[in-house]
Amino acid sequence: MHRPMEGVRILEVAQYTFVPAAAAILADWGADVIKVEHAEKGDAQRGLVRVLGLDAGREGSSFAPIMEGPNRSKRSIGLDLEKQEARPVLEELVRRSDVFLTNYLPSARRKLGINVEDIRKINPDIIYAVGSGFGSEGPDAERGAYDSTAFWARGGSADGLNPPGTARSAFMPSGAYGDNMGGLSIAAGISAALYGRKCTGKPSEIDVSLLAVGAWATQFNVNLAMMTGGPLPKADSTTQAPGNPLTGSYRTLDGRWLQFAILQPIRYWREFFTAIGLDDVATDPRYDTLDRIAADKDALCERIAESIASRTYADWVVGFKDFTGQWAPVQDGWDMAHDEALLANGRIVEVVDADGVRQRLVANPVKFDNHAVQMERAPQFAEHTDEILRELGVDDEGLIELKIAGAAT
Repeated sequence: MHRPMEGVRILEVAQYTFVPAAAAILADWGADVIKVEHAEKGDAQRGLVRVLGLDAGREGSSFAPIMEGPNRSKRSIGLDLEKQEARPVLEELVRRSDVFLTNYLPSARRKLGINVEDIRKINPDIIYAVGSGFGSEGPDAERGAYDSTAFWARGGSADGLNPPGTARSAFMPSGAYGDNMGGLSIAAGISAALYGRKCTGKPSEIDVSLLAVGAWATQFNVNLAMMTGGPLPKADSTTQAPGNPLTGSYRTLDGRWLQFAILQPIRYWREFFTAIGLDDVATDPRYDTLDRIAADKDALCERIAESIASRTYADWVVGFKDFTGQWAPVQDGWDMAHDEALLANGRIVEVVDADGVRQRLVANPVKFDNHAVQMERAPQFAEHTDEILRELGVDDEGLIELKIAGAAT
């Protein structure tokens, strides 16, 4: 049962990454996802040519990771939901779907007649899922948001990285950083709702906000602040355990970083210091308790830093390969694309793009029954319009009428 969502149909009326990422995960798990795009404009994300200062695609290629990641394995239909001629098509798609998924604001949903009440009149059993910026209730329900605002800034992650007196607030480490985490949350909610409907016969209405995902990600700080009754003091963000020199990050000879999180330093003391060539520290009887280690932390950190700085990143990745303590190299995107653990577990997947070229994408993190993910490229804009309309019973004359009216691409 490595594709547990086979037989489930998702109707996605959404754009950008947050909500489409959820449908992409469900598609990875076997669902049939039909993506509704505006008949002329398509998903607005198709128009993004640069993201975080980087080219979103490559000249002469149809492959754009910003679209492929959150839209792989879907089918696309171009419909203008503002035109009355498109309404019968939408309603038939709703009748045939298990889940209606959207990130349109309440005002837009009312205008297009796709509120939960409208959709449930067509299909009373459908699960209705919304991805929002700030939740379906409260003063910000009608406000639009991106993950950089609702998840990252307002959700506490940026503040957690900002040292006292910083001249610039920290920005997200990757494009769609919060969107992709939010997509996982929506996919989980839909999965639970499908199970609940099977058990009770009742469909759910789901709302997942970027702000709530941000609060969940930073809940340790939020919960601690509520317990203590005020903002938390800024802590050293490079270490998990102040006083323990075997936690924190150390720079290599070539300017890369290694991250250590050895929370039981005495257990790994001899192995660690032997690995970095400090045999005198490894066997020093002074460091037999946590208190004694903490008392000499600064000197120990300096010795460790000097040793790590004496060799290159590649040298240390090999040198620590058999070390049994908890550590990791600080990897960039290229490193991750070649990470042995990701590759061994099938979390980097090959697809063939629209030009027939083999490309690679990151798979969702959930693995079923040790099977590889079955994944296809994202659809081109409105690529499956005719195919889907014919499945709905629209004949050639009906196709032409829809296209003349501008209701379908």
